[in-house]
Amino acid sequence: MPGTFPPRVVNQLGPEVRAALDGFGSRLRIVDASRESDAPWDYAAAGFDRADILLTGPSAGWKRAPAEPPAGWAADAPGAPRWVQIVSAGVDGFPPWLLRDRIVTCGRGDSAVPIAEYVLAALLLRTKRLDALRPGSPDAWRRDAAIITGAAPLGSLDGQVLGLAGFGAIGQAVAARAHGFGLRVLAWRRGKWPAGGHGPVEPVDSLAELARRSDHLVLALPLTEETAGCVNADVLLHARPGLHLVNVARGGLVDHAALLAALDRGQVGFATLDVTSPEPLPAGHPFYSHPAVRLTPHLSWSGPVVRENSARRIAENIERFFAGQPLRDVVDAARGY
Repeated sequence: MPGTFPPRVVNQLGPEVRAALDGFGSRLRIVDASRESDAPWDYAAAGFDRADILLTGPSAGWKRAPAEPPAGWAADAPGAPRWVQIVSAGVDGFPPWLLRDRIVTCGRGDSAVPIAEYVLAALLLRTKRLDALRPGSPDAWRRDAAIITGAAPLGSLDGQVLGLAGFGAIGQAVAARAHGFGLRVLAWRRGKWPAGGHGPVEPVDSLAELARRSDHLVLALPLTEETAGCVNADVLLHARPGLHLVNVARGGLVDHAALLAALDRGQVGFATLDVTSPEPLPAGHPFYSHPAVRLTPHLSWSGPVVRENSARRIAENIERFFAGQPLRDVVDAARGY
């Protein structure tokens, strides 16, 4: 991987990553910058006339990036970064030119555990109805107790069917925890199954089949041209009645109008949406007030060690960079993940 020595690194990922970079001492030249700037691709503004490595993540600036590569980013530009490390697993928020003519690596799996825990929390809240049972008086306490001990007992995840759309790091982390609750786990993925097979997870042939057979359908797919809008009216029309849809991936996977119609007719019983398109939804959007929607502000990834995981991954990849070894979690630009 050609470039200057010591390599010039533009760090847009904050102090945790900077602390990991400082451990390399004089082997790196580092400048701190912000991915929240109007032009996060402008490494010259950070003080370098060239950059060998750019460490960045999703931001509003990247979403506004020009359609064509700006000065310094063309394939033959001598100062263009040779390697871009993106802190997120998804790369859909970046311009296509960023992914071309260089190595791009991502944060695949860094937040898989907190996302999996979010999913299980969503399933338990839906099944146990704990957030709906908040008596504010003795009479309300007696009323709720009578309902639960009478005609409407609390549900159980044991024996229910969980469908995973996507079986990468997040899907695998969800499956590992779901089995502990007695859930039967089905999965659909567009690519090959990982080495070693699929274990106790049952593969299915299509997203439509997954929706038809699942009590809970979790979306853990990358957003690409092939997956955009894949949860559409046809898939939802054939979903198991009362389906609980959980989206922790990207809002663009779901046709929002089709989901709203499916919720209104009861085909989909409930939707837990951590992601939407756009983010945030405009004021007055039905999802803000719909009784069968739980909307959270894209926080399922958050956990106490996510940033530590990212810093550790970046440090390991820099060691690999120096050793001439293949980097971890390289993005396939043609596939978009």
